[in-house]
Amino acid sequence: MDIGFNKSQLALAVVAAIGTGAGLPTVAHAKTPGQYVAGDFHNHTTCSDGAISMQKLVKKSLDKTDGTYGLDWFIQAGHGGSGNRNCTLVEDATLASPAYPEVFAADGVTRLGPSTTWQNSNPAIQPKGRVSGTSPNQVMWRWQSIQEFQYPLIEYLNAEKDVPLFIGLETVAPGHEHVSMGVISGQIPAELDAVALPNTAGYTALGNANALSQWEYCFDRNDTDTSRGNTTTTSGIGNNWDCSVPGSANETDPNWNADAKKLVPAGGTGTGNRGHAKAVESLKWMAAFHPKESYYVPAHLERAGPFNPNGNNGFNIEHLRDFNNAAPDVAFGFESQPGHGASDARGEYQVKRQTINGVVTDSVGGTTYGGTGIYAAQLGGVWDALLGEGRNWWFFGSSDWHNRGSFGPDDRRSTQDFYPGEYQRNYSLVRNGNDKIRPQAIVDSLRSGNTWVATGQVVDRLGFIACASYKGPAARSNASVEALAIAAATSNTDIDKSACATMGEKLVVRPGAEIVVSVVVRDPAGTNYAPYTFPNPSLAQIGINQPLNAPVLDHIDLIRGLVTGYKTPGSADYAGQWPANTDWLRADGSVADLSVVPAAAKNTTAAIIKTFNENGASAWSPLVSNVDGTQYLKMTYRIPAVSASQYLRLRGTNLPAGVPYETDANGNPLPDVFTDAVDKTMLRIPCTTAHSAESQFDGCPDHMATASSGTPKNGTEAIVNPIAGQKAVSYDVAAWADLWFYSNPIYVQVNGSAVVAGVK
Repeated sequence: MDIGFNKSQLALAVVAAIGTGAGLPTVAHAKTPGQYVAGDFHNHTTCSDGAISMQKLVKKSLDKTDGTYGLDWFIQAGHGGSGNRNCTLVEDATLASPAYPEVFAADGVTRLGPSTTWQNSNPAIQPKGRVSGTSPNQVMWRWQSIQEFQYPLIEYLNAEKDVPLFIGLETVAPGHEHVSMGVISGQIPAELDAVALPNTAGYTALGNANALSQWEYCFDRNDTDTSRGNTTTTSGIGNNWDCSVPGSANETDPNWNADAKKLVPAGGTGTGNRGHAKAVESLKWMAAFHPKESYYVPAHLERAGPFNPNGNNGFNIEHLRDFNNAAPDVAFGFESQPGHGASDARGEYQVKRQTINGVVTDSVGGTTYGGTGIYAAQLGGVWDALLGEGRNWWFFGSSDWHNRGSFGPDDRRSTQDFYPGEYQRNYSLVRNGNDKIRPQAIVDSLRSGNTWVATGQVVDRLGFIACASYKGPAARSNASVEALAIAAATSNTDIDKSACATMGEKLVVRPGAEIVVSVVVRDPAGTNYAPYTFPNPSLAQIGINQPLNAPVLDHIDLIRGLVTGYKTPGSADYAGQWPANTDWLRADGSVADLSVVPAAAKNTTAAIIKTFNENGASAWSPLVSNVDGTQYLKMTYRIPAVSASQYLRLRGTNLPAGVPYETDANGNPLPDVFTDAVDKTMLRIPCTTAHSAESQFDGCPDHMATASSGTPKNGTEAIVNPIAGQKAVSYDVAAWADLWFYSNPIYVQVNGSAVVAGVK
């Protein structure tokens, strides 16, 4: 495969003017220079429930050889709580290093790999704190694993490979399911630049992950240790952590455990509410002690269903507002584009996934939509509602790597996960100036909102700019704004221009001006990381012959919504649950509309104001960059004199509007139930290209599901499936067939209209 992604290098320039008024953007000048770099912050090793070592995961994610995925930065995460496997042990000699060599059992022959328990390691490692289980399989709390083993290894790999690596966590959130988070204080100190790495086994870290380890002990729902981070519960030897939060009730809270020095909410009725309160306390702790070094991003937040006041399930919109209100510099977005993209239920979202208060309940939305959860995929839904308040609430994706499902970790096929960088990528503008990329610059970039997310390398460069234009001397031509966007995209950076803004920024303008919006995208030539060379079966339905591993961007939507200001806690429009089960996703795979969504969870002003593709009077036209020699497309569109504060965002895909079972007539993604193998009665897209005897990649592979008739999971009556007995688009093929990118918004604040309070 062509690791250099040269897929028909296209750059599109969508220039759309959204009227508001014009003035000066509030973004600071001059900006520290930076570039968009690709990374991942949610993934797993055997230290939680993954399948491989830290070393193998780092190599797969960051190396740039065939079979690896070439990310620019990487945050290794894993579930909070505990685990009994030693993820610092390597699988084989190719992953060994002087400081972390292969380890063998006492017989000198048996290799001890990353599924070896801590106590079966050589030498044996003893878990600390309130230990549970039976030796040699006792579990280690993640605070110890991170502090004593995982952080030193990630620091060593950072220095050895000279790439930006550090440690985060996928915490098991009290009152909810999971959150990608991190506290980077102490990690990867600058002194590491000059360190001489050891030539023999063993490495002593210069930095530490003490702050992250303490947070995990204090606030992870699955960490029930009461030792305060000490060797035992009574020794007093160790960290002696106190989880008090300045200004909070702490020891006067009825949920406070005096021995553990932390909140331990009671179970039973009210579990979810008490847990959510603890989650908010965890944010207050980060804001008090590590305000710029922390991030907290709810992960696959639709998967576990709606919020359950009596359990630990999902997130409603009010919980996201609570998080952002409590710590806006820490809780600044969500992973509404989950990992597990090759699973039999994409993202592991599915109908009837869990029982909540005795009711069998779907994931919110019932499934994903083009691989994205309903909160962000639905035009005018939860994300648009949050943006409509003017919040700094950004969109992210993740790999959530665990394993390949039915296949081994080095197989190109998958029935479960993609490696970090293989399918999803967060492209974030990291402002490191002349310095190397360090953890703080990465966290700052995530916080800034200057990030866009793409699947399947459908695009790999983006310039997205909004500039104010007035009549007279302050007028801006379309060509002048296009030139800024082209320069940004071809240089892989953003702009620093008065009266212009980009993603995560706001442009403050006077009423009555035009806003010129320019978007430039490169659709890289050649092949992406998909192993499949046969025609995309989804596109074959409409007569398009396009290899799965050589997708072409079909169109981009420019989306606008109005900003009306923050909702007040306790008000009628602050809280609201997305419609559950068949109130949203019906048995036949159709969905309801926004009329059934509570006011708190929608923004009905959000709409596509322009769709750009290669057709029509305003079709994009090609140009060749004088920087890198690759092809771009440009286009202009203006809307005059809009007087209300608003935001602009983008989404794009390889799929035209009206692809059966993939997109509706307006190009919106349809529910992924039609490609989820978890319910074979709903599979609808046949895969008819036979693979050769020599390869599973030149035709429909054997692991694809076969469609069947019967009663759907979401129904009560049997149906006849029109493609019963045929191989159907499913698993990894479904993901590679259906590619999207999403940008974060540009805000436009019009003087005299609503204030965009969440962006400085």
